[in-house]
Amino acid sequence: MYHLHFGKHPEKGEKKESAAEISTTSVHLLSSGQAAMATMVMESIGRVFISRQQIRQVPRLLTEAAPSMPGTVTDSEVPAYFRERYVSTGYRPLKQNWRYYFLSLFQRHNETLNVWTHLLAFLLLLVKLRQLADTVDFVNDRHSWPLLILVLSSLTYSGFSVLAHLLGGKSELCHHLFYFLDYVGVAQYQYGSAVVHFYYAVDETMHRSMQGLFMPTATIFSCLSCLGCCYGKYCNHTQPCWVRKVCQVVPSALAYMWDNSPVAKRLLLWSNDDLAVAYHFGQVAFFLSCSFFFTFPLLERYLPGRCDFVGQSHQVFHVLLSCCTFCQIHASYLDYVHRRQLYLRLHESGDAALFVGLYVFTLVGCALITAFMLKKVKHVLDFKMKLK
Repeated sequence: MYHLHFGKHPEKGEKKESAAEISTTSVHLLSSGQAAMATMVMESIGRVFISRQQIRQVPRLLTEAAPSMPGTVTDSEVPAYFRERYVSTGYRPLKQNWRYYFLSLFQRHNETLNVWTHLLAFLLLLVKLRQLADTVDFVNDRHSWPLLILVLSSLTYSGFSVLAHLLGGKSELCHHLFYFLDYVGVAQYQYGSAVVHFYYAVDETMHRSMQGLFMPTATIFSCLSCLGCCYGKYCNHTQPCWVRKVCQVVPSALAYMWDNSPVAKRLLLWSNDDLAVAYHFGQVAFFLSCSFFFTFPLLERYLPGRCDFVGQSHQVFHVLLSCCTFCQIHASYLDYVHRRQLYLRLHESGDAALFVGLYVFTLVGCALITAFMLKKVKHVLDFKMKLK
């Protein structure tokens, strides 16, 4: 009996010990789970911290990628044809390798904002084209081709402007080459403006009187604008500054007045139910404003030394011109949608293809003008080399 009684107590003890062990094991498992979760949280925080650290290292990595990039120089250290009025510092040195000028996109110099203003505009125009392609059938609807010409010409002028301001500082030949391309971009954008205004914004009376004349004349004005700008750049350091401005501004002003005459008449006779008229007002206001800043560099003139990097009139010109372009594209899109019955009645089925052909002719004409003027520049440079 004693043995049996003695044997029962260990069984109870064992049961107590088993319960204690289970409780202890549960605590250990719970602690292990908390530890694992804490470890996961810490790892996530570590990854976020590492990511932030890597982002902070981007400027240093860019610097290490171009350790030998020289700093900027003053206007006295560059030739006269590179100097801008009232801008005395922030010029990039000449005759560096191409890598330097491409990487100078991330360097602080007096062309940085001129590059970035039109680079951002170029990217936004790509987004705008993608949005338009969702609602406009650019392939099968011929009546949408003028709108496509406007968008493509806008992309072209902004892209060529980026190249001119980014790469035009390498040498005198590159300076003329890339700025001549910039003027080609401006000229073909003028044609793009003319074609959407005559196709979508014109009224019946003006169309009847200008049919067969408006677009060929717009082509001629675009080519003359390219020629005037190229010649102004060619004689920049042999003639007074006002000669260059006259060569650039007068042909462009004539082209603008001609190309926008359908819009001007429409604004004079506008009505409240015209959905696009506000954007047409906007494009005219932005263009007149940007023309003022292009012609008169007032900011750097009255704030000498303070606008070498930020605040130049040409930077303001870029921003206002981009705003003008986006207003113009949206106004043309609204006209394309809401004035369809009118332009279907005014334009024959082959007009759109004809205007595309004239656009190609404008591009070819401007390219020939550029090649001719570039040949003259090379002749002058070769003559200078012989004198040395």
